[in-house]
Amino acid sequence: MHTSSRRVLIATALYCSILGRGRAQEPAAPLRIGLTPVFLDDQVAFLNVWRSYLERRLRRQIVFVQRGSYREVVNLLNQGQLDFAWVCGYPYVRHREQMKLLAVPVYRGKPLYRSYLIVPAHDATTRSLLDLRGKVFAYSDPDSNSGYLFTQYSLLRLNETPASFFGKSFFTWAHRKVVDAVAAELAQGGAVDGYVWDTLALSHPDLTGKTRIAERSPEFGFPPFVARASLAAEEFKAMQAVLVQMADNAEGAALLKRLNLDGFVAGTPALFDGVAAMFRAVSVN
Repeated sequence: MHTSSRRVLIATALYCSILGRGRAQEPAAPLRIGLTPVFLDDQVAFLNVWRSYLERRLRRQIVFVQRGSYREVVNLLNQGQLDFAWVCGYPYVRHREQMKLLAVPVYRGKPLYRSYLIVPAHDATTRSLLDLRGKVFAYSDPDSNSGYLFTQYSLLRLNETPASFFGKSFFTWAHRKVVDAVAAELAQGGAVDGYVWDTLALSHPDLTGKTRIAERSPEFGFPPFVARASLAAEEFKAMQAVLVQMADNAEGAALLKRLNLDGFVAGTPALFDGVAAMFRAVSVN
């Protein structure tokens, strides 16, 4: 082989080697996490700290994508525009084929929570949904278990619909806003996530003090973290491990305390059997 030809081959091989190394070192795409509005006053500050925590442990860039409703978040996840999302048990059971259960928060020692029926604090007579016939009622989100589905199921068992039972009903699009509406007596009753009400009672007792819990639902699986079904197994396992291990280190535990949670567990789909049963009952009527 001529010397010039050998030099060309060596140069080509060197170029390909450098190009290959450059491609191998390209940063992985950010992991995108969908969220709906939460109750924290310092939400932006909290998410910045949580983002940093996740990025250091996953060695990946994290992008939080916030939307105003569960439906918007679920649509983005199903379209492949999100990798993970913190949703409710209701959209999880509705879209189970398109999601993988990633982790379930642990609250007061269990991966469970309740729906609360709340009324204005001065209402000393309302004891159940039955006492709100003809009244104005506030829901949170049409894809929320605690803020909508459970009430719909309760009305179904009474052979009623919202139109036949309530004088008027409306959506606030956030659990905190349900509390605001009932506290301000824009509604005589409302369905709210019990965990959110309990947490607001710690941070804003002046607000929850204007409401009263009239009735508590049975326990349901806590609103879960899910992943899109097509997510790579190694990315799924890495994120699951980081969430489950949050309670085991001081920084993670401090973040959990700000969320008023004990931690996360992997969880099982069976946690949401009660939600699934209500969804089936409401869907066929």
